[in-house]
Amino acid sequence: MAREQHEVTGLLRKWGEGDQAALDQLTPLVYEELRRMAHQHMRREKPGHVLQTSALINEAYLRLVDEPIQWESRSHFFGIAARLMRRILVDDARKRNSAKRGGSLIQVPLDEVKTLAQGQAANVAALDEALQRLENIDARQGQIVELRFFGGLSIEETAGVLKVSPGTVMRDWTFARAWLRNEMNGM
Repeated sequence: MAREQHEVTGLLRKWGEGDQAALDQLTPLVYEELRRMAHQHMRREKPGHVLQTSALINEAYLRLVDEPIQWESRSHFFGIAARLMRRILVDDARKRNSAKRGGSLIQVPLDEVKTLAQGQAANVAALDEALQRLENIDARQGQIVELRFFGGLSIEETAGVLKVSPGTVMRDWTFARAWLRNEMNGM
C-alpha cells in the first residue's frame, strides 16, 4: 500500500508538470478508489436516484483532469475528488429541488417517488448549507467533514491532507459531527 501511495504521488506530480503519459498510468491506479468513494456517496442517496455511481465518477474525473493543479500527494488528490463529488451531488440536489413540473427530469407518475426524491434533495442541500456554516465557524472542521464523510478518507489520511495530527482530526471530527447533527435536527 505504501509503495502504491508513493507511486500515485509521483505520477500526480509528473502529471501536474504536464506529463500526459503520467495521467495514462495514473488512471487505473486511482479509478478503483474513486469508484469506492462514489459508491459511498451514492449509498447515502435514496433508491432511484437519477445520478448513478459511474456518472458521479466520470463527472468528478473529468473535472479533476480539467483542473491545472500542482498535486502534493495521493491524499491531496482524493481530498479534491471528495470536494468535487460533494459539489456534483449538491448541484444535482439543487437542480432537482428547483425543477418545475415537466422540467428536464424524467416524468414518473408516482407522486410518492417524486416526494421522496425531493425530500432527499432537500436533505443534501440542507447538509451542504449546514456544512458551509460550520466552515465559516471553523474551516478545518469543515474540511475534515468533507474529507471523511464525502471523501471516505481515514483519520490518518485526513491528518496527512491537512498536515495535523490524527488526534486533532479525531477531536475535530467528533465535534463537527455533533455540531452538524444539532444543526440538522434544528432545521
